Amino acid sequence: MAEGLRERKKRETRQRISDIATGLFLEHGFVTVTMADVAEAADVSVNTVYNYFPAKEDLLLDRSAGTVDRLARWVRGRDAGESATRAVLRELRAEVEAVSPRVGLMAGYGRFLRVIHEAPALRSRLWTMQQETQDRLEETLRAEAAAPVGDPLTGLIASQICWIHQTALARIGREMMTGRKPDEVSREVLVLLDDIEELLSEKVLNYAVRGER
Repeated sequence: MAEGLRERKKRETRQRISDIATGLFLEHGFVTVTMADVAEAADVSVNTVYNYFPAKEDLLLDRSAGTVDRLARWVRGRDAGESATRAVLRELRAEVEAVSPRVGLMAGYGRFLRVIHEAPALRSRLWTMQQETQDRLEETLRAEAAAPVGDPLTGLIASQICWIHQTALARIGREMMTGRKPDEVSREVLVLLDDIEELLSEKVLNYAVRGER
């Protein structure tokens, strides 16, 4: 369905407020900037800001919301004959090799991370998102593997896959915060992913292999 004029204007307004807020946070820090400051800079009312972003953390992390379903989505989209873990490794390698901003391989990402590290509320929100990501992945694995409710293996596999993802992103974050070039970090993280795969057991690597469709 085509996007209507009203929906497009709302989306553009939301994006503009988020962009302005991000600029303020990068310049002044997350704790210092208020919702009123964002409203003034965006030339809208404070109520308008709250209508689009119920909490201040949403202004900075709104684009990260889609990452909660990322691992589950990669698993659901795996190829025939491919396991859940190998699908995630393949997708993650593709993002890293492409020097994708979606995994933090972009100029300015270090500044973005510093804003998060300096704000307990943002760190807490990220931790919550990581838990939601693992819960979503566990639900997907249970369905894809036809595992019974309460099967402990599903949770263990989900935690291992999340560890792979978080380890790679943490390495990217650390290196980008030191001012490294994205393409250099990309090459190093590809090697890291190879090392990670060698550490995984066959049970983890071959869980939930998709049959022929």
